[in-house]
Amino acid sequence: MQAMTVTTAFAFALLASLAFKLWLATRQMRHVAQHRDHVPPAFVGTVTPEAHRKAADYTLAKGRFGLLTTAFGSAVLLGWTLLGGLDALNAVLRDALLPGAGAMVYQLALLAAFVVIGTVIDLPFEWYSAFRIEQRFGFNRMTMGLWLADLAKGALVGAVIGLPLAALVLWIMQATGGLWWLWAWVAWVGFNLLLLVIYPTVIAPLFNKFSPLPDEALKARVQALMQRCGFAARGLFVMDGSRRSAHANAYFTGLGAAKRVVFFDTLLERLTPGEVEAVLAHELGHFKRRHVVKRMAGIFGLSLAGLALLGWLAGQSGFYAGLGVAPNMAAPNDALALLLFMLALPPFTFFVSPLLAHFSRRHEFEADAYACQQADGRDLANALLKLHEDNAATLTPDPLYVRFYYSHPPAGERLAALPQGAR
Repeated sequence: MQAMTVTTAFAFALLASLAFKLWLATRQMRHVAQHRDHVPPAFVGTVTPEAHRKAADYTLAKGRFGLLTTAFGSAVLLGWTLLGGLDALNAVLRDALLPGAGAMVYQLALLAAFVVIGTVIDLPFEWYSAFRIEQRFGFNRMTMGLWLADLAKGALVGAVIGLPLAALVLWIMQATGGLWWLWAWVAWVGFNLLLLVIYPTVIAPLFNKFSPLPDEALKARVQALMQRCGFAARGLFVMDGSRRSAHANAYFTGLGAAKRVVFFDTLLERLTPGEVEAVLAHELGHFKRRHVVKRMAGIFGLSLAGLALLGWLAGQSGFYAGLGVAPNMAAPNDALALLLFMLALPPFTFFVSPLLAHFSRRHEFEADAYACQQADGRDLANALLKLHEDNAATLTPDPLYVRFYYSHPPAGERLAALPQGAR
């Protein structure tokens, strides 16, 4: 593989994806701005002009901020790769830690340093998003202390889980020969399945408080729904999402016997019991239609293909040189290969995102249809309207932007697809 070929392909993908992202974002902002003062006919009488304008203004604020973060992220990516940032970091750590500390320590240090630097670079943008944009529109409820505590906890959890996993993958890459990518994939799949089991009971409670659902009437209604749908869960819980945000949600988490149903307290405050049942029926639809299994299978399949590709690229000197890094053939380059692959892949995969978004939206339509069979479709329609309004989701997104980015259908398409009696 020629280094120049890699450089050219990466530079083209980076510039093309950046230009297309900026073009899509400006289309979205123009489309939303043009319809800011006019509630779509299908929503006249159910969505107030004030709520519609708030959703438009929120979308525009996030869009303007997104233009900045997209351009800055591309500049950072260019800095890490073709401008030599990763090469410089690698050289410093390699010279400082080899041979004294050993190859594993050096490679883990490289991964950890990259993550820390990337996190520090992103912090100002995360702060601005939470304490400026979300605060301005009444969604942020975090204090600075809680935000910093979440950062510290996240870093600790990442270190406790991430470093052993990284060490395992690096060991596999060294010890298992040319098919290391297959064994690394097996380890990665096992880790993800284990995480699904331990996340609800070990990790999530570090960040939020989970209390048993106190409303006995609602609990009985939800349990009857789950029994009708043949779904078993370990418990029904309310999460204190209002500590951080006014956004509302409900979800399933866990695997097998560890499955839990979790409601945000903000959701229970806003919806009626019938609407809560309809939202839960939608989530159950994802399980009954095997969407969760299909998505996991898709992710695992794509990850296998990606690791197989990396298994080939890692042995090509042009892969490193073409992305701005000079590998030391006397030292292990496994961590370097992982980082380069992680950096270089997104500009290429961006152009397949419409396909993934399409399947996700189709699953949402199927889950809605299932919910209308198991609960009152009118309750589902009312719940969707309330959630769109509470989350300030625009009713007038640009259609092409939707095809690239929306994992859920826009409100107009979603409500129009419900049975006639539910609208």
